Amino acid sequence: MTIPPGELFGCLGPNGAGKTTAMKLATGLVKPSSGRVMVGGHDIQSDSLAAKHLLGFIPDNPYIYETLTGREFLHYCAGLYKMDLQTTLDKVAHLLSLFQITDWADRRAGQYSHGMKQRIVMASAFLHDPKVILVDEPMIGLDPAAMRMVKKVLRDFVDAGGSAFLSTHTLTDAEELCDRVGIIHRGKLVACGRLDEVRREGENLEAAYMFVTQGENAL
Repeated sequence: MTIPPGELFGCLGPNGAGKTTAMKLATGLVKPSSGRVMVGGHDIQSDSLAAKHLLGFIPDNPYIYETLTGREFLHYCAGLYKMDLQTTLDKVAHLLSLFQITDWADRRAGQYSHGMKQRIVMASAFLHDPKVILVDEPMIGLDPAAMRMVKKVLRDFVDAGGSAFLSTHTLTDAEELCDRVGIIHRGKLVACGRLDEVRREGENLEAAYMFVTQGENAL
């Protein structure tokens, strides 16, 4: 499977199908037993630093050091990418505004809700101007306004030439956002293509999803 620049690819599948594992393989957190993952021409295992420099990863469970403020956490992440101070200050200010978190960026993360932490972690993934974004269930814990904002950020990123890999259980989000989708079942990619191509397995995406993951008589 290849995700070219300018494409938002949606990864769908039941619990335990392998979506998060696929993300961990793509980020180098898990070593593949066979095959390989290439990011911008770099093997994630043998040339990991070059590959990871191109990646931004947004996990489903955001973790922030709770004694740090959101702003401090972003500065910490910028340091991991060896960004200089002025670039860091400029990028942090831009991302705090983009993700609408400026008002509470200087509160300690221990006071944040799940949705607030999620937005800080999302901002951190864009700090170093990645070419590829991997997002695992991005809408968990977000209010409707924040969901709309995140969708726009992802769409703008892809429209500007980035590549995005989105794992979600929400089929309506996949239909709204994704250029192509793939359905994973029991560790296998059982359907992949544009929405109209995948829908051929059923009258809509939900019916196609049920058909390929549970069989014709699932409903």
